[in-house]
Amino acid sequence: MTDQTPSAMKTIRPKIRLYVEQPLGAGQPVSLSQEAAHYLIGVMRQGAGDAVALFNGQDGEWRAVITSAAKRSCVLTCEEQCAPQLDPPDLWLLFAPIKKARTDFIVEKAAELGVARIFPVQTGFTNSERIRRDRLQAHATEAAEQCGATFVPPVEELQPLARALADWPEGRVLFWADEGTVEGHKTGDIGDAPPGPAAILIGPEGGFSPNERTRLAALPFVQRISLGPRILRADTAAVAAITLWQARLGDWQSREAGNDPA
Repeated sequence: MTDQTPSAMKTIRPKIRLYVEQPLGAGQPVSLSQEAAHYLIGVMRQGAGDAVALFNGQDGEWRAVITSAAKRSCVLTCEEQCAPQLDPPDLWLLFAPIKKARTDFIVEKAAELGVARIFPVQTGFTNSERIRRDRLQAHATEAAEQCGATFVPPVEELQPLARALADWPEGRVLFWADEGTVEGHKTGDIGDAPPGPAAILIGPEGGFSPNERTRLAALPFVQRISLGPRILRADTAAVAAITLWQARLGDWQSREAGNDPA
């Protein structure tokens, strides 16, 4: 028979998860923003005594109970940690923004699949000259809340690809998903690279310009990769490349091997 004592029920992880920017720990009170309070109380119909899962990207996931609830304010108190902090592997995603909904999709899936940072870059054929970084960051946060992650990847400001390449950190390999590889170009494989800091570069709908292709091919830290015999849409390519990296060099393989710290 299942144990239904209060101590057993207390360990059940709440279904509603919220990202907060405050310290979390046993007995720690957490005041929500007006927006988060409205979502929790007005939209999700939660009230005093209800449990919510909180995470801040540093302290793992904590079970917290609502101790004060109003339309525009809400205070919770942390009770116990229900999941440890699990940071993603050191993988960056660089991508050229495309149409609004598909750019949102790229950011959401990057957060779900487990990247550490997201860099929108302006390329020669990028068809979007500006982004709403705050909106994209909100999409990353929502994705982390929904998929059970304890880390939210920061979304950086849009910058020219040339600048990103000029300031590239030493020791980080850049996997260039080159649409030209479907035409027979010789490429490497993601699994050929040693484990360590890495990044993935996904181009715009029109691909990379001739000048960009020449520069990328000449850089020592760039490894050209193929994503198969068909030219993929940019959003599909981002998901495919991250999946390949995670399966070969990321934290997915450690889970399969039974080394998941959670």
